[in-house]
Amino acid sequence: MGFVYRIASPSEYLAITGYNIDDVKLAKKAWIAPGQRCARFDISPVNYTFEVQAMSAEKLPFVLPAVFTIGPRADDNECLLRYAKLISPHDKLSHHVNELVKGVIEGETRVLAASMTMEQIFHGAKSFKQAVFESVQLELDQFGLIIYNANVKQLVDVPGHEYFSYLGQKTQQEAVNQAKVDVAEARMKGEVGAKVREGMTRQNAAKVDAETKVYTVKRQGEGSKEEARVQSEVQVFRNEREAEVAEANAELAMKKAGWERQARVAEVEAAKAVAIRDAQLQVEVERTNAERQTEKLKAEHLSKAVVDYEMKVQQANWELYNRQKAAEALLFEQEKQAEARRAVADADFFARQREAEAELYAKQKEAEGLAAMGEAQSVYLSSMLGALGGNYGALRDYLMVSKGVYQEMARINADAIRGLQPKISVWSNGAAAGGEGEGGAMKEMAGVYRMLPPLLTTVNEQTGMLPPAWMGTLSGGTSASR
Repeated sequence: MGFVYRIASPSEYLAITGYNIDDVKLAKKAWIAPGQRCARFDISPVNYTFEVQAMSAEKLPFVLPAVFTIGPRADDNECLLRYAKLISPHDKLSHHVNELVKGVIEGETRVLAASMTMEQIFHGAKSFKQAVFESVQLELDQFGLIIYNANVKQLVDVPGHEYFSYLGQKTQQEAVNQAKVDVAEARMKGEVGAKVREGMTRQNAAKVDAETKVYTVKRQGEGSKEEARVQSEVQVFRNEREAEVAEANAELAMKKAGWERQARVAEVEAAKAVAIRDAQLQVEVERTNAERQTEKLKAEHLSKAVVDYEMKVQQANWELYNRQKAAEALLFEQEKQAEARRAVADADFFARQREAEAELYAKQKEAEGLAAMGEAQSVYLSSMLGALGGNYGALRDYLMVSKGVYQEMARINADAIRGLQPKISVWSNGAAAGGEGEGGAMKEMAGVYRMLPPLLTTVNEQTGMLPPAWMGTLSGGTSASR
């Protein structure tokens, strides 16, 4: 492989190592000889956004959102060499570089915040930013990095610690109280001015009234006779004196009222000012005592507090662990109970489903049995009807005989007349009256046959059934034809 000419872009540098180069050579353009290796690295700055969680000297936690614009120092060759060796093998936006910068910024910020109170951090935000900037820059110099810009945003409370929220509420409440004082003072001035104007109006009205009365008296005096002129002049002079005295008294009373009101207002303002200053001084004294007591307690009980804190933390962790395990056991037991109830419910549902299916199957089989029985009976009746030549009456008589219908009818009739005294009729054709020897051996059979017509007639009247065709038919009621 021969020589290769490499050129870097305006925001890049070439890092060349290898043959005839002791350490690392930086260049914007160069010939790359055989045995040399060339790598490009970008020197443009990158924005890193962090939310640093720190704690002040009073152990008050807070979140410090910050945005740092950091990049290699392009005007220093040694810094570029350190950057090329330590940082350039990694991507500027990689997790490694991000964690490196974040660790430096968070460490220096927390160390600086731990040495300052919350009031110093909050009211000296500019100096705090400058101190963070300088501390971080000292650590970044060893990597060849420089902070181009650092933007520290407004301090934010950590969840559970509302220091800045309460501070804002305090400022807002002080502004509201001052506004209330200003409104009260303006209202006082308005009411005093109104009273002054009202008094002046009344004074001018009284003066005009007095002058009107004087003019009226003068006109009346001019119309009077000469003998009343002296009396009128005396009266006029008396009225003028009285008016001047009244005016002087009114002016004096008004001035006294104004002076008294101003004196009261001044006393109230002085008392309020003294109370306010007393409260401020008391607050300063309490704050100084609290700081002195805090430092004293820190010096006396710091180690003990740390040990107690560690013990309480361990105890709290142990109690939390036990509670978590108890809660997990309870949760596991409740889950198992829920699973058992679910299994019982599923089993019950399955049993009811199987029972319903069995009942449905039984009903289906019963219906199929009834259908099969009906079909068998239909086939049986069809075959019997075919064997009897289609004689429905003969089929009916056969079925009634085979099912014992006649026997059942006899039993029912016997039960119906049991305990009664039935009327018994004996029928005879009258031939036996001549002698016992007539008829021979067929006499009894002839008597039975003669009894059938009335019996069949009775059965027909009670049941509506006719005798079979082979036995005879009813005609007229008491006789049967063969």
